[in-house]
Amino acid sequence: MRRFLMVGVAAVVFGGCGTLSAAFRTESTLLTVSQPVTPPEAAEPEPQPAAQVVAAIEAKASEDAPELDSSILLLSVGSDTGEGGDQLIIAQTQRSAQEKVESIGANDSEEEYDPWERFNETMFEFNRKLDRYALKPAAQVYNVIMPEPFQVLIANGFDNISFVPRAVNSLLQWKWRAAGREVSRFLINSTAGIGGLFDAAKYWGIEKSREDFGQTLGVWGVGPGPYLILPFMEPLTVRDGIGKAVDGVMDPLSYVLPFLWVRLSLKIGETVNDRALNLELYQGFEESVIDMYSAVRHGYLRRREQLIKE
Repeated sequence: MRRFLMVGVAAVVFGGCGTLSAAFRTESTLLTVSQPVTPPEAAEPEPQPAAQVVAAIEAKASEDAPELDSSILLLSVGSDTGEGGDQLIIAQTQRSAQEKVESIGANDSEEEYDPWERFNETMFEFNRKLDRYALKPAAQVYNVIMPEPFQVLIANGFDNISFVPRAVNSLLQWKWRAAGREVSRFLINSTAGIGGLFDAAKYWGIEKSREDFGQTLGVWGVGPGPYLILPFMEPLTVRDGIGKAVDGVMDPLSYVLPFLWVRLSLKIGETVNDRALNLELYQGFEESVIDMYSAVRHGYLRRREQLIKE
């Protein structure tokens, strides 16, 4: 087990400089999980189950901004709360009580395999404080300097560059149409979208895929392995950590920009830009769940399971 842990951690940390952006991000969106219907006579909504709030935030992100990664949420769950809690509740999808029972069945105990829970909880708290005292303040300053329309353009540009891992993993999963969409999106956005600053492909109804090598391994039958949280990184499984290392090798920026500090600066800038686009989105998250660690773990693992099945 010790050797297995060392291999998994090494794969995540040293899997390529191009994976540094994943230190703050994970492919969105999280799984929309079930939610009990609130009785009409209830005066106030009860605290939402863990993964529902995660899914609600992601659902609203997809409406208000370009495709953003939810790992910022996983770093920012410790942020100061505000008046955004109502938006989280509104964004959630009401489902029947029967669907709730199915979503918390016996299989969940197997999915949430967390033998390193004590270590993971310590790292989770570290990442929360990192967001509260560093990432969020930096994003607030950035938000004053950079108008939101320009933030969207920057996010689109980074997303356009990262089409290579999505296209390759679509092919490895035998999803020919998804691979074709990725190539089409890149060509359209790089030309009509002025280097990817504008998502012109969406006007043709060409949506991007969400494939990564962690999903590819899952499609090939590789088990997820233990749940893991590392400093400066979003939650992972050992399988997803290896996947991020492979995706990092496919990152075009790792070849165009060979200097580590240049790539590091770009990744930090991308992270701050994404966080600035979501300053209001995560307000109220901390007061909306009872156990944030379990909330994020459940939402992440359920979402990864869904992506593999798609």
